[in-house]
Amino acid sequence: MTKVKPYKNSDLGKKEQVTKMFDTISKDYDGLNRVISFGIDIKWRKKVVKIVKNGQPKSILDIATGTGDLAINLAETNASRIVGLDISPGMLNIGKEKIKAKDLDSKIEMILGDSENMPFEDNTFDAITVAFGVRNFETLDNGLKEILRVLKPGGTFVILETSMPDKTPYKQGYNFYTKNILPLIGKTFSKDRSAYKYLCESASVFPYGEALNNILRNIGFINVKDLPQTFGVATIYTASKQ
Repeated sequence: MTKVKPYKNSDLGKKEQVTKMFDTISKDYDGLNRVISFGIDIKWRKKVVKIVKNGQPKSILDIATGTGDLAINLAETNASRIVGLDISPGMLNIGKEKIKAKDLDSKIEMILGDSENMPFEDNTFDAITVAFGVRNFETLDNGLKEILRVLKPGGTFVILETSMPDKTPYKQGYNFYTKNILPLIGKTFSKDRSAYKYLCESASVFPYGEALNNILRNIGFINVKDLPQTFGVATIYTASKQ
């Protein structure tokens, strides 16, 4: 897998670059997400919540929680503990404001941390989610191994990530949109022009479908499935722990 970084002329590692990028765009992130996805990302997150809810988890970890959209949605479950983990202080600060405004402080805890070296004991969480975050891991295998470690046996793991449509004309339309329209939107609304170029490039080289399924199986996950969404522009992956 080709490793794409936000800032090509920087000597920082991918992890540090991703942190810097999300800190920079944190105030624009939610609004841009709605524009870029035409609001469909809200529907995808609701599907993730439905999958998680079926397992009746008491504890949930949302990795790469960002501004907390999915963590807030997961409050609809009966879980008594929801933890949002992210490497970007800027994104977490926005998320904390949203959680406070919704009076969910007692249910959702936002933690600054590295998804590849998490501050949790083995077998801690009944369910773990990652929405649009796994492709930002510096080392994908390390991040997935950490997730497997802190997930309880029989627990649910759900990924929501961008993917590439395979069928005509969706493939051609998606390629045109990501290469021409999406960077223009990013340049217009965000002060960090590299950020949305990176988000496009990282999506184009990240493994999806059966390729990601096989990576999950090789790490040790079981019952791995992929569920393409909206003509394949995003995919929900579900897995469990032996």
